[in-house]
Amino acid sequence: MRQVLLVRYGEVHLKGQNRPYFLRRLTENVKNAVAPLGAEAWLSDSRIYVSGMADMDEAIRRVTRVFGLHSVSVAWELDKDFGQIAAQCAEIAKTLSGTFKVMARRSDKRFPMNSQELNAELGGVMLDSNPALRVDVHRPDHYVSLEIRDHAYVYVGEIMAAGGLPLGTGGRALLLLSGGIDSPVAGYQIMRRGVSVNAIHFFSFPYTSERAKEKVLELARIIGEFGAGMKVYIVPFTDIQLQIHEKCPDEMGTLIMRRYMMRIANEIARRDNASALVTGESLGQVASQTIEALGCTDAVAELPVLRPLISFDKQDITDIAVKIGTYETSSLPYEDCCTVFTPRHPLTRPRIAPVAAAEKALDTEALVRAAVEGTEEVMV
Repeated sequence: MRQVLLVRYGEVHLKGQNRPYFLRRLTENVKNAVAPLGAEAWLSDSRIYVSGMADMDEAIRRVTRVFGLHSVSVAWELDKDFGQIAAQCAEIAKTLSGTFKVMARRSDKRFPMNSQELNAELGGVMLDSNPALRVDVHRPDHYVSLEIRDHAYVYVGEIMAAGGLPLGTGGRALLLLSGGIDSPVAGYQIMRRGVSVNAIHFFSFPYTSERAKEKVLELARIIGEFGAGMKVYIVPFTDIQLQIHEKCPDEMGTLIMRRYMMRIANEIARRDNASALVTGESLGQVASQTIEALGCTDAVAELPVLRPLISFDKQDITDIAVKIGTYETSSLPYEDCCTVFTPRHPLTRPRIAPVAAAEKALDTEALVRAAVEGTEEVMV
């Protein structure tokens, strides 16, 4: 007898003929997550199993962060012998209080007892072991589960996992990562759909400090834990912002700045073999996030721009930031480049032609080239 993690996958069930590809990728992602703990993982009979870990709590934390998984249970792996199964259920009963329900699933139909018989017999064993327990089949305090597969697996309850699709099955994208609350959540949400992500950050020293840069790298580290780390491209953006501030109409400053971000992100994305850009914009949240403003910035984006938060309100985004552990870091009081030279009265319904005309005061090609050439790469 040994303890293992019994891991269930979710949406992958719907993938039809592509399911084997998704399952291979998902299993590899679980293996990579637990390998530093000396554990092994394998796929068998619609479940992924993990064993051999020295630190069970850390193994659970790592596995529940793997996208594509539904839930995890700490299970006792037993021989398919009713006496051994009953003995383990009796031991479990001694640790419980309140009400319980036994839920047996017999994947191996050769086992001599069916699910209903197992439920009844094991329920009786547990009541004999702990007479203080009561059965409640509708709203029990504890679900005691048995799965008869290649072995028998007994466990109590489930720990919910990240859900979504296996990372790496949805292509690669480049995340425009600021130091705010929204963009790290956007990165998490798009990773949850199977997209591998690296990040680009626009750094305006000395108007933004080294602490602001470290804050962004910490955000990248946190969301990178849901994958295999993350590369961050740090773009020197001061000269571009100064020239926009000096040579372009003030009310267009933010829009033109964001158009330059898109141009530079296009170039970096090509280097990174990314097929899309990702932003944390939410429709109508600020002046640069109206439909007209988004269309104005997208006009220079050669790659698709994915906005996973487009319909979220601020509380939705904040709740996810708290859940994934980025909120506290995002709330540190270090400004990013988006708060530098903010117009007093920004355009909210811009037209592309006047904005493009205003940009002619700038040497766009030279500015973009210098920013790309000066970009620093940091792996977190």
